[in-house]
Amino acid sequence: MIMEHIEQPPAKHDKQEFPKGKEGLVFCKTCNAVYYKKSWHHNLNMHNDLREDTKVTFAFCPACQMIKDRQFEGEINIYDIPEKFREDLMNLIHAFTQRAYDRDPMHRLIEIKKTRGSLRVTTTENQLAVKLAKKIKDSFKKTSVEISYARPPLETAHIKIKFSSGK
Repeated sequence: MIMEHIEQPPAKHDKQEFPKGKEGLVFCKTCNAVYYKKSWHHNLNMHNDLREDTKVTFAFCPACQMIKDRQFEGEINIYDIPEKFREDLMNLIHAFTQRAYDRDPMHRLIEIKKTRGSLRVTTTENQLAVKLAKKIKDSFKKTSVEISYARPPLETAHIKIKFSSGK
């Protein structure tokens, strides 16, 4: 019996996630990231076939567009933070997200919003938020983490981290 392979059409959100590659170079209007070879980069170091007739355009990169539109893919709410850990936690968040940004210019910390006894952290990537939450859990042992994902086609991760009241 011969089985034919029937190809499924891509899901609607796949077209948004992996659009057809843009021609030439696209520079971000805000952060100066550069799009070439079907992805965004910090600079032109890896683009070795630059010619005078290369098409150059300017637009917002996806991360800057999300920030401009006040959107996010990752949200972490951290509750009951002991005062003695607050500075270490802020340093961990900034350092972790900076390393992620250094690897990929689309992985960004959007905002850390402080309220009484809690923090709200938003990121441009849901995977970045999940990895950050796991890093916080590993670094501060007395925490509980709850991760929930929005239903497709949304790709947001909502995470709750709670510090336990034990000394």
